[in-house]
Amino acid sequence: MTALISETRSGRNEAASGALRVAFAGGNGFPPEDSGGVQSSTHDLALRLLAQDHAPAVLAPLYGAGAFGLLARTRLKLGRSQAVGDTRMGYPVYRAWTPPEAVADFCAAARPDVAVVQCHGTVPIARAFREQGVPVILYFRNVEFDELCGNPSTVGAAGFIANSRFTASRYRERYGIEAVVVPPTLDPERYAVDGPGKFVTMINPVAEKGVERAVEIAARCPDIPFLFVESWLLDDDALRRLKAAIAPHSNIRFERRAPDVREIYLRTRLLLAPSVWEEAWGRVASEAQCSGIPVIGSTRGGLPEAIGSGGLALDPDWPVEHWVDAVREVWFDETRYASLSTAARAHSERPEASAKRQFEMFLSVVRAAASAGRS
Repeated sequence: MTALISETRSGRNEAASGALRVAFAGGNGFPPEDSGGVQSSTHDLALRLLAQDHAPAVLAPLYGAGAFGLLARTRLKLGRSQAVGDTRMGYPVYRAWTPPEAVADFCAAARPDVAVVQCHGTVPIARAFREQGVPVILYFRNVEFDELCGNPSTVGAAGFIANSRFTASRYRERYGIEAVVVPPTLDPERYAVDGPGKFVTMINPVAEKGVERAVEIAARCPDIPFLFVESWLLDDDALRRLKAAIAPHSNIRFERRAPDVREIYLRTRLLLAPSVWEEAWGRVASEAQCSGIPVIGSTRGGLPEAIGSGGLALDPDWPVEHWVDAVREVWFDETRYASLSTAARAHSERPEASAKRQFEMFLSVVRAAASAGRS
């Protein structure tokens, strides 16, 4: 930890004029212990900050499982700080059993100019940063209000960001907050592949994402191969239930999460996203469309914004036959598939989806918050 602190401070002294120290903090785990849309979007922003000579750092909870977790637990136990850091992501990531209680130690190490707080535990984490005199931006990436652990309008945030128009509208209705809409940034080069592949792919086969509906669809399409890919880490019970559900269906293949998602998209012809909860966005839809992969997803939350014209959005409450008909039509009708594939690629290239534009919007909010903090 001490060496990491020294490296971080040394890098600061060499930073270009106007460079900012930007912290990302929340109650979600971070790679290699956890993965998902939040982690991918945060990583992309961190890399873009680095490319412009800014200094990103992350504060995340420590899960403590596996070889990585055991090493981190040992270092945390032997150290004098409530957070232990590493740079395996290309920038400092500090992990703690309880992030709000580790904010003071994190600030002593990373000395952030501004903190971007998101997802689980938003309110207590934001308040901890405010107690350290750090201006806070709240980045709303879902509409699970219970996860906030309080009212986000009461923490004295210097700015608010939402990942979709849908998310922004929900926070406006619930808390009277006006948030700048910045969809999740992604670098097309990290996701684009040459296809199409040979599977209907569902990424993150969990209940909230509609795995039961996906199994129903696959069961009625025995002549179409399906690929289910883990995203959120499945515990032993969840993994056992999933394998039991797909076992009767020889056309469903399951794989653990991949270190490079391009390996998945390379084999994907059609993406299936039958979410039953209120998706704030739907990052997998945006990732798939970079390669012209059409998406069939639900009308919940902000998912239709992510799908746009590059696929079909169906009501998750419709009978499964509607979903089956949609999948079979797009899969077997080459003209229909080609039309949606072209539309998917075009949707991924629209001005609103420009990662450069999105990052500039994000950075403008960060600069404004940092400037307010200094004054």
